[in-house]
Amino acid sequence: MHPRNLTKVSEFILEGFFDNPHLQGLYIAVSLCLYLTAILSNSFVIIATIVHPPLHSPMYFFISNLAILDLVGISSVLPKMLENLILGKNIISFEGCVAQLYTFTFSVSTELMLLTVMSYDRYLAICQPLHYITIMRKGTCISLMVGVCGISTINSLVNTLLVAQLDFCGPILIQNFLCEVPPVLALSCSSTYVSEIMIYMADIILGIGNFLLVIVSYCLIITTILKIQGSAGKWKAFSTCSSHLAVVGLFYSTIIYTYIQPASTLLQKKNKTLSIVYALVTPTLNPLIYSLRNKVIKGVFWKIVSFHKTNEHS
Repeated sequence: MHPRNLTKVSEFILEGFFDNPHLQGLYIAVSLCLYLTAILSNSFVIIATIVHPPLHSPMYFFISNLAILDLVGISSVLPKMLENLILGKNIISFEGCVAQLYTFTFSVSTELMLLTVMSYDRYLAICQPLHYITIMRKGTCISLMVGVCGISTINSLVNTLLVAQLDFCGPILIQNFLCEVPPVLALSCSSTYVSEIMIYMADIILGIGNFLLVIVSYCLIITTILKIQGSAGKWKAFSTCSSHLAVVGLFYSTIIYTYIQPASTLLQKKNKTLSIVYALVTPTLNPLIYSLRNKVIKGVFWKIVSFHKTNEHS
């Protein structure tokens, strides 16, 4: 048998999410506003947790790391998306696609595990308050983040390398607005069996495994809250984790639905909509959810605004 004559693909075409060329200016404006909002809001959360002493606690340490991940995730997608909108093209190089795939996979998988760590932090704060300070020391928080990033790096590297060594000989149209593992696998003309096995393993271990841990944590949290005497005490305890619960619900509902399906059976249009949610909308909403629901962060914001106005008038 003669070996297959394969033409190596040097670039892909992203299908994009916006179809009407007459509204291109509006799409650019909306995407730019979304990106700027994500940059400013997440940067504010990061800076506030660094410079404001009352925010030097485990909960805000994890929130600031979540903000960093949101910046990494949205920055791996939106700049290229804006470039394509402005130039009227939907092309991404093979190398650029692989880089985007790695960076985005890293941010998503790290966020999955970080949300679990944050639910564990809330469990200790509400269910084990007397031991919270001794358990969640600074060293423990840093070790948890290093472990989360390490596992995510390995997962992302393995999946990216498996995709990079596949043969791509056409078609080159990625039916999404970004490079993710499932739609890229669908274009390969070589066997994707190992890659699909790795995706399912990641779904089970990182996706479903972390989701179950979050569910267990919140079952214990809710049980403890219900035992608290007085509605004021119950509301105060619940308010400390309601923002996190909202972020978890939004993030997990879209991620699990998208990645639980094999590449051959993707419901492309629906998945593109879900990708918009967890790739672009969630990183923008996360800091707003935490800021709007958190009196301390809101207090820092108004202090900065008041300080700025005082300097202007002086």
